[in-house]
Formats: sequence, C-alpha cells, structure tokens
Amino acid sequence: MRPARGSTRLRAMSGSGAGKAGLLAALLLCLFTGNVLADVTVFAAASLKESLDDVTRSFQSSSGIRTVISYAGSNALAKQIESGAPAGVFISADSAWVDYVGTLGAVVPGSRANLLANDLVLIAPASSNAPVTLAKGVNLALILGDRRIALANPDAVPAGKYAKASFIALGAWDAISSRVAAADNVRAALALVARGEAPLGAVYRTDALADKNVKIVATFPADTHPAIVYPIVQLKAAANAKEAGKFAAYVKSPAAIETFKKYGFRAP
Repeated sequence: MRPARGSTRLRAMSGSGAGKAGLLAALLLCLFTGNVLADVTVFAAASLKESLDDVTRSFQSSSGIRTVISYAGSNALAKQIESGAPAGVFISADSAWVDYVGTLGAVVPGSRANLLANDLVLIAPASSNAPVTLAKGVNLALILGDRRIALANPDAVPAGKYAKASFIALGAWDAISSRVAAADNVRAALALVARGEAPLGAVYRTDALADKNVKIVATFPADTHPAIVYPIVQLKAAANAKEAGKFAAYVKSPAAIETFKKYGFRAP
C-alpha cells in the first residue's frame, strides 16, 4: 500500500544515520503523499459528519477506494473550491452554494442530485426546562435573558440562513438579531449549546440527535424556511474522476440512504 512504501522509505533513512533535517523532510513527504494519493477527496457539510463517516467506511470496505472527507460550513467549502481545491465531490447543506460552484464552471455536467433532506430544530442544554413553542409572535428574548442564541452564521452558512428565514417568518428576528452568537458552522453552534454557553440554538435535527448534551425543545415549522436539501455534485478538479464517480454513486444507493436515515436524515 502507498502509505507503507512511505514508511519503508522513512525507516531506511533513519537506519542510515540521516540527520534531523532529513528525518523531518521524510516525515513531511509521507504526510504530504498520504494526502495527495487519496483516491477520492470529498467536501461535505459539517452536519453530515457521523452519517457520512459511516457510509464512507462501507464504501471503502466494498470498493477498496480510499477516501478523505473535509467537513466544514458549505460556504467555506464552496470558497475553497473557488480557490482551486482539488476535491472530487461536494455535498452541500443547501442548493445556493452548489449553484454558486456551478457558476464557476467547476461542476461535472449532469452530476447534480438532491441526496438528503433534514429538519431544523431549536435546542437547549439537556438539563434545561425552558418551554418553547415556535409560533407566530414567539418572544425568545424572554428566555434568553441577557444571553445569546447560537446560530451558524445567518448570513452565509445554510443552517443559519434557514434559521434566520424562519425567525423572520415568525416575527421573532428583530428581537434576537442583536443577540446572535454566530458560529462558523452548525456543529460549532451545537457545541455552544452542548457546553451550556448558550441557552438556545438552531441546528438540524440530525445534529441534535448526535449530541446527548442537548435536547430538542421545538421544531421549526417547515413552511417558515426553504426546504432543507443536500445536493451532491462531482467536481471537474477531481484527481481521480472515475473513483469520484463511484463514490457519488455509492452515497446515492439505497443502502447508503438507509444508513443516512439511521442518523435522522430523510430522503429528499
């Protein structure tokens, strides 16, 4: 295997009395080689972490194709693609950032599909007893007191954008817009609530189910925000286009979709 060859090369240098500089160079070479020789590099929305890791393990086991996944906010990943990052597959938490990548000419024609759907929920620390009903005119400022509500960046990150749209529809945004703890991605918003640093937060249902330190206190009405879908596309920058295509096909397979459902996702 490729990493093993790198390891053999390092041992040979050490045995021949190579200096510290040579050893460091060999280590860096091994690390670098391990990254660029991955058969598929995938950019995926942070909310997919546990489920996509599970699906990827099955894919690697059945195909023998090594896969490296980079998780972050969809906006950050789209900007990395714009900067020339050599990813082969992009799975976003909304359509807008896939649309954006499409305008760059970075998407393989005909490769786009809606992979999954999700729900947006309001969460609180697991020990909280704060009752909340997300209905027109809800006043979350009363619950927040002098504290803040945790959202993924509502101006860029899909989960935050969905939450902002819903709060506007419910007539609640003006009261909380200055009380937002904006996080880089939805998992960072989840962590703020899980650690008790924020009394409330808006995340996907799948995020809430992944952390025992939070609980769902309400579900955002579906008609108050755009439908939450996860589009998948293949990218022209793929180092190994054939393998990237196999990965994209696998994650859309019935077996993979059933795995995603175990983590709380829905079919689109």
